[in-house]
Amino acid sequence: MQDALQDFYALKIMNAFVEWIQQPWPWYVAGPMITLVMFLLLWFGKGFGVSSTLRTACAMGGGGKVASFFKFDWKGQIWNIVFVIGGLAGGAIAAFWLSSPEPLTLNPKTVAQLQALGVQAPTNGYLPQNLFNWQFLTTAPGLLMIVGGGFLVGFGTRYAGGCTSGHAISGLSNLQWPSLVAVVGFFIGGLAMTHFLMPLLLG
Repeated sequence: MQDALQDFYALKIMNAFVEWIQQPWPWYVAGPMITLVMFLLLWFGKGFGVSSTLRTACAMGGGGKVASFFKFDWKGQIWNIVFVIGGLAGGAIAAFWLSSPEPLTLNPKTVAQLQALGVQAPTNGYLPQNLFNWQFLTTAPGLLMIVGGGFLVGFGTRYAGGCTSGHAISGLSNLQWPSLVAVVGFFIGGLAMTHFLMPLLLG
């Protein structure tokens, strides 16, 4: 009887934990956690950035034989690859086992603005289904937004020496002036895309 009660309460605690972790974390939880990660990275003399792992992976595969850009001591960056693999694994676990069954809640004003552009608010997941599908990819706007945008993100990331996480989180934490310039550029580009290019492409 005692064992059955212990199993019952253990199951209730586990279910309560799963229900809690499925909910969106507020900024006052997620923000300090990101700060803690950055503090630990700075403490151990590491610089965080996701896009740099692509250069490391190419160097590991022998890219230095093709371009001097990949000629560097990639062994010192293995930790970053492990970090990214952990991030991918954590994202997969969250998506498949810990996601809330409730639909994504967006600000009604955001939903109205999306609908004005012909974009359906996500009902299952985080992406608008009428934009992220194979049929839309075969259209001119789809090619420009998905293929062209993907190319520009990849090229811009390397040209700027880092991605949004590298500059906005790690670079600004290190008080790096180039990162501030890059982050300002990210915001300007995002605003231009939202207010000018998207209405033009989807209009």
